[in-house]
Amino acid sequence: MEILGIVLMFVKAFAVGGLICAIAQLVINFTDLTAGKILVMFMLIGIALTALGLYQPLVDFAGAGATVPISGFGYLLANGAMRGAQEGLFEAVTGPLAAASAGVSAAVVFSFLMALIFKSHTKYN
Repeated sequence: MEILGIVLMFVKAFAVGGLICAIAQLVINFTDLTAGKILVMFMLIGIALTALGLYQPLVDFAGAGATVPISGFGYLLANGAMRGAQEGLFEAVTGPLAAASAGVSAAVVFSFLMALIFKSHTKYN
């Protein structure tokens, strides 16, 4: 892949990921929603857009710019459920778990390692 193609890929990922984050920041600034509610809302938006077939073209266009934000986690769960549903009802339930297991496992392992390395404390200590 030539250097211009790589730069274009980074620009597209940054633009789409930045747009998603900018929308989230606007929601934070102009509503009284808590962070947890905003996270759930964006995850559900990712699920809904995947169900409507609108998130996959965004992933194809922006790559990590669309899969790294929390809406990408919703996409991952919905995509796993849809693939699992092709095999049966039980797989429709376990499909999202299988699809997300690597990312969740990595987060748990790396969080544990960081807890061993660094001493945690509250913000005001």
